[in-house]
Amino acid sequence: MFRTFFLIGIIIFLVLGFSSIFIIDETEQAVVTQFGKPVGGAITDAGIHFKTPLIQTVIKFDKRILEWDGSANEIPTLDNKYIFIDAFARWRISDALQFYKSAKNEMLAQSRLDDILDGAVRDEIANRTMVEIIRSTNRVMLIKDVESSSVNVNDKIEEDISIEGARLTIINSILESVSKRLLDLNMGIEILDVQLKRINYNRQVQEQVFKRMISGQNQIAEKYRAQGQGKKQEILGMQVQRKKEIISGAYLESQRIKGEADADATRIYAEAYGKSPEFYNFIKTLETYSNTLDSSTQFILSTDNPYLKYLEK
Repeated sequence: MFRTFFLIGIIIFLVLGFSSIFIIDETEQAVVTQFGKPVGGAITDAGIHFKTPLIQTVIKFDKRILEWDGSANEIPTLDNKYIFIDAFARWRISDALQFYKSAKNEMLAQSRLDDILDGAVRDEIANRTMVEIIRSTNRVMLIKDVESSSVNVNDKIEEDISIEGARLTIINSILESVSKRLLDLNMGIEILDVQLKRINYNRQVQEQVFKRMISGQNQIAEKYRAQGQGKKQEILGMQVQRKKEIISGAYLESQRIKGEADADATRIYAEAYGKSPEFYNFIKTLETYSNTLDSSTQFILSTDNPYLKYLEK
């Protein structure tokens, strides 16, 4: 009997011993509760920890960075235009004890963040114009180059381009507002980052924007076409000029060669005439016959005509 009670006692001791041990890994933090109320502070160190068995419970929370992904909302801007804003944020549980007291779990915390972040985004967007929200930088847009050209540009486009983008300012303002709100509520949550994931125009504004974009791109294309036509005419003019120069140079060269050939022929004929005038006359007369007589040629000449002196022979 004693042995049986001893074994039962050992089993109970082991069960109670194991139930009093809990392990926290590097991605977790925990709060120990007793009858639903927290006991002690938050446990953030990884390793083996102890609790009172049976009456104490360990509630673990994620220590990693968490995401909040809001739904897209249609929000009016300062210039009475409606746009769809889709925002997201990254947050973490900075104080597990306060988080448990205020939100209990991550699902309820996400619900609270929906109200806080959506409200902050809506308030900030409502105080900004559409161009400030859309533009993320103050860089000079390509359309500026068109404005300086001879192409006529829509005045409205020129007006909008002169407005500086405020995307970064908007994001920082939202982050500051949400951080202050969470600090006031003492929820044990820290917002690390807020971004505008997507910005869409509503249908009416989209049509207007697309028309302006098409108009702007057509103006840019017209400018490039005009520049291309000017370059084309310049190249064609250069080609015509080059062609004239080549033809002129070739004509001058041909005349030079022809002159040299004529000079050589005259020299050769002179040398031949000097050596044998009779043979020279004979050759030149035959050349004349070849150039002037054919099967259809008819001459009426006297018998003593010098032109026939070699034919008589």
